[in-house]
Amino acid sequence: MTKPIDGNALIYAQDAFNTPIGKTAHGLVRFTERYRILGVLDNRFPGADAGMVLDGKPSGIPFFPTLEEALEALGDQPVHHLVIGIAPDGGRLPEAARSVIKKALKRGIHVDSGLHDFLYKDPEMVRLAKENNVQLRDIRRTPEREELHFFSGKIEKVDALKIAVLGTDSAVGKRTTAWILVHAFRKAGLSAEMVGTGQTAWLQGAKYSMVMDSCINDFVSGEIEHAVYQAWENESPDLIVIEGQGSLMNPAYPGGFEILAAGRPDYVILQHAPKRKEYDGFPGYALHPLPIQIQAIELLSGKKVIAITVNHEDMAPEEIDPACRAIQAETGLPTFDVLAHGAGELTQLVKAYLK
Repeated sequence: MTKPIDGNALIYAQDAFNTPIGKTAHGLVRFTERYRILGVLDNRFPGADAGMVLDGKPSGIPFFPTLEEALEALGDQPVHHLVIGIAPDGGRLPEAARSVIKKALKRGIHVDSGLHDFLYKDPEMVRLAKENNVQLRDIRRTPEREELHFFSGKIEKVDALKIAVLGTDSAVGKRTTAWILVHAFRKAGLSAEMVGTGQTAWLQGAKYSMVMDSCINDFVSGEIEHAVYQAWENESPDLIVIEGQGSLMNPAYPGGFEILAAGRPDYVILQHAPKRKEYDGFPGYALHPLPIQIQAIELLSGKKVIAITVNHEDMAPEEIDPACRAIQAETGLPTFDVLAHGAGELTQLVKAYLK
């Protein structure tokens, strides 16, 4: 692992780890270049390894019941940051988390949050941060208007292969698949850059990012375009992978259209959870069938979906391969579970499209 940008961190994920609400914590346990993760705060998994709970793979990241117990157990290892690793509906900060944040500030620990409840608006937290010479970072805080970019058309200059990893739902694993593909390309000796479009990608250290769901609407397209253009101009990569947000047909969390229109990917990879029947968090809203979602993406963008990647939630290991074969038979598209089986085959597929 490369040297972390910002130092050692604990993740707050109380009652959320290994649930859809804990997706930010999951991303940080799997990978981050921004922090060295020392532990996860969730009292439901005493003595467990976070990677084993999440993916059945050891990560060396332990669980701690409380902040106080974590700091005591870590001893001389300094904790620089407390990262809020939950993503509840509406991005609201639970009261229990507020209490832990205040304790962290009193201990001289910086706090990073990607929620819509901004820490800088809490007078007590601001006072505690100032008194203890630490920072509150609201990752979703919208930049000032003069810092934002309007769509200009400069995206047409980008001649690297652009792949968008979209999804059939929110919290379905788009970002994880995007990172796995980027890392697999780099391991294969090629250059690849991730363009993050959410707060977790930034927390994981994505160099070229914007937070789409908190951006002023007039500038969403321009910010996506600018992030892709900067990744190309500064890095000259073989591949740019654009992280999807929400889904094209999700009633509560849209986002796919803006990425298609402004990021102008050459091709799309579509992430899907075969066991899901309804949109995440919205009982009664049936998930649109996979072929319909593919058809909608291709109709709106004029670009092809070249592969399906599977989220194996609620599936036993022996169910994964049959599910992939069933999707491939239904759609005619190669189908992979890159989290379970690696991205070797998907990488070979994408390499065939290099410009």
